[in-house]
Amino acid sequence: MNLSKKLAAEFIGTFWLVLGGCGSAVLAAAFPDVGIGLLGVSLAFGLTVLTMAFAIGHISGCHLNPAVSIGLWSGGRFSASELGPYIVAQVAGGIAGAAVLFVIASGQAGFDVTAGFASNGYGEHSPGGYGLVAALTTEIVMTFMFLMIILGATDTRAPAGFAPIAIGLALTLIHLISIPVTNTSVNPARSTGVAIFQGDWAISQLWLFWLAPIVGAAMAGAVYRWFEGD
Repeated sequence: MNLSKKLAAEFIGTFWLVLGGCGSAVLAAAFPDVGIGLLGVSLAFGLTVLTMAFAIGHISGCHLNPAVSIGLWSGGRFSASELGPYIVAQVAGGIAGAAVLFVIASGQAGFDVTAGFASNGYGEHSPGGYGLVAALTTEIVMTFMFLMIILGATDTRAPAGFAPIAIGLALTLIHLISIPVTNTSVNPARSTGVAIFQGDWAISQLWLFWLAPIVGAAMAGAVYRWFEGD
């Protein structure tokens, strides 16, 4: 597949992840009387990945996440030459998704983007007030497990055709566990998109939501490669 088509697919897929996942948090989570809550937001993130895996998995692999690309590279499943372009496309897609969400959300009277805009944070900006160490540990471990599931579900020895379901459910479970801690990132592109529009504390804390997912993903790639060895 032509690289430009792969990058376009990654842009669209990451756009959908941020618009669908963060959009559910910003627009629907606390909607009066019928808000979808934590469970609904968790499911929304999982559904964005599941639907895109079926839609573009055969085009780009449906990474939608710099940490996933790095984890697949670490696991020997992805070319280093495409790593940089993939990450750029993913971040651009995340920003575009956040931009559309901002246009929609700002149509409501009283909307205040500085209140959070589904941004990831720790300390006073953690939904549950969790500190730096808890946030760092959570993001590393959750991304590690996410990549272990991705690598296992897409292994040629795994049952064919079920990977999107396993991966989508994994992301749902990750959100159910970690939304109270960091508002759940495990994806630097998702974090970057909304942080740019939040524009305050989310930018200053963004480093953690790049560092931790990359560390967790790279570790998972190395571990799964060890599993595949003799």
